[in-house]
Amino acid sequence: MRRRNFVLATATVSMASVWQAAHAHHGWSSFDQDRPIYLEGKVARVKWQNPHAEFDLDVPAGLKVPADLAQRTVPAQTAPIDAQAILAKAAAPNRKDRRWEIELAPLTRTDAWKLAPLKPGMHVSVVGFIFREEKGEPILRAEFLFVDGKAYGLRSGPA
Repeated sequence: MRRRNFVLATATVSMASVWQAAHAHHGWSSFDQDRPIYLEGKVARVKWQNPHAEFDLDVPAGLKVPADLAQRTVPAQTAPIDAQAILAKAAAPNRKDRRWEIELAPLTRTDAWKLAPLKPGMHVSVVGFIFREEKGEPILRAEFLFVDGKAYGLRSGPA
């Protein structure tokens, strides 16, 4: 009887954990891909793990999109598709959150880009997409990440 109760309890805890992970994770379709958002600031916390790397970004008050954002060098394979258009269209978010969760690509893709894990205190900028109508948590799915003058196109692997 004890063994049966132990097995039942273990199964219940395992199923609850799986449900929580599935519930917390969301698909890319929930992000508004018609409105690219620009953020920059200091990395506060990093989780370099699957299903995708992520970090928290502390954004300064009064954030403005740099005038030269559309002229930044982007990865070769994204340039002829839509990179410049995304950068030219990028805007600061309407919401005033000072800390954002930034979702990057899966580790296989960040490794292919040779993107070293970010560290707290680093200054980075990012262009990506947030939830439609800016509802919910302040989460941005990164399309382009700029670190130390280098651009990473996180939708695809390097050419």
